[in-house]
Amino acid sequence: MGCIREIVHQVLTSGYLSIEAENQLRQMLQTTHYGLEDMEAFINLQIAALEGDIHQESREIIQKMRNCNLK
Repeated sequence: MGCIREIVHQVLTSGYLSIEAENQLRQMLQTTHYGLEDMEAFINLQIAALEGDIHQESREIIQKMRNCNLK
C-alpha cells in the first residue's frame, strides 16, 4: 500500500485525487502510525485541495449529481 507521502506525491504530481487514493489515505490515517513527514505531506495535500491545485474525483461526482438534480 505504501505510505501516506507516496500517495500524496502521486496525487500532487498528477493533479488528481481519485476515490481510490482518497480511501487509501483515509484508511492509512485511521490504522497506521505515521511520522511527521507523512503528516506534513497530508497537510500539503489538504492545502492543494483548498487552493484548487488538484481535482478530486469525489467532488466531481457530487457536482455532476447536483447538476442532474437541477434539470
